Amino acid sequence: MDTLTIENNRYTTTRQSISFPAKTFPSLTFYRDLIRIVGAGSKQAKHGSYATSDWCRDSLLTLRALERVGVTMEVTGFENITSFGGPCVFIGNHMSTLETFVLPTLIAPIKDTTFVVKQSLVDYPIFKHIMRARNPITVGRVNARDDFKAVLDGGTARLAAGLSIIIFPQTTRSAVFDPAAFNTIGIKLAKKAGVPIVPIALKTDAWGNGSFLKDYGKIDPARPVHFAFGGPLRIRDRGTEEHEEIISFITAKLKEWDGPV
Repeated sequence: MDTLTIENNRYTTTRQSISFPAKTFPSLTFYRDLIRIVGAGSKQAKHGSYATSDWCRDSLLTLRALERVGVTMEVTGFENITSFGGPCVFIGNHMSTLETFVLPTLIAPIKDTTFVVKQSLVDYPIFKHIMRARNPITVGRVNARDDFKAVLDGGTARLAAGLSIIIFPQTTRSAVFDPAAFNTIGIKLAKKAGVPIVPIALKTDAWGNGSFLKDYGKIDPARPVHFAFGGPLRIRDRGTEEHEEIISFITAKLKEWDGPV
């Protein structure tokens, strides 16, 4: 069975030969493979047998499909996930669809987890069966008060059951990180549940946003993909200091990777 080779708490794509079709048509080649992965997973989830191990498998298959068209990955900071027991709240910037597909194979083998997602994702044809099988917290993005309650109530219940939560506090995906648009809902959830936060900085613009279907844009192998997990934070007082620490971590990593800030 294929697994990630993590050395010194780091994963890096190894050099491999890229086929002529993949090199010439990376988007077409990748999405052809993705349709197969999601289609098979959705069929399995529809029949009620889609476990965390299956989610990790399909996430890893997606990562490999990206690598086969020339996308390179670097993931650091695994020690910050394994350094403590129990669930946590992962808080990161949101750049593209890539992180939604790839984060499960990075996190779930260590800590069983789920996402806070838009309601539209669990209603999405084919993909909805997979999302529903993962017990996500859904928000409508229509009524902020209802969304706040859904995250706090649903998140607290899941964390109490041992399930970690991945939250992207930005209201939408963006290649530009805007701290002003980075809300504190994850901070509030972690404080209420009494669990630590693990910051995630990411640069995933190799998977672009589409013109017609935003989730499915151009795949650009020239743009390296980076993930970094920061040190766990315990919320003190109102969480203002921790919120600034997360923003500083993400901003510093994006600068380090020469990404947009």
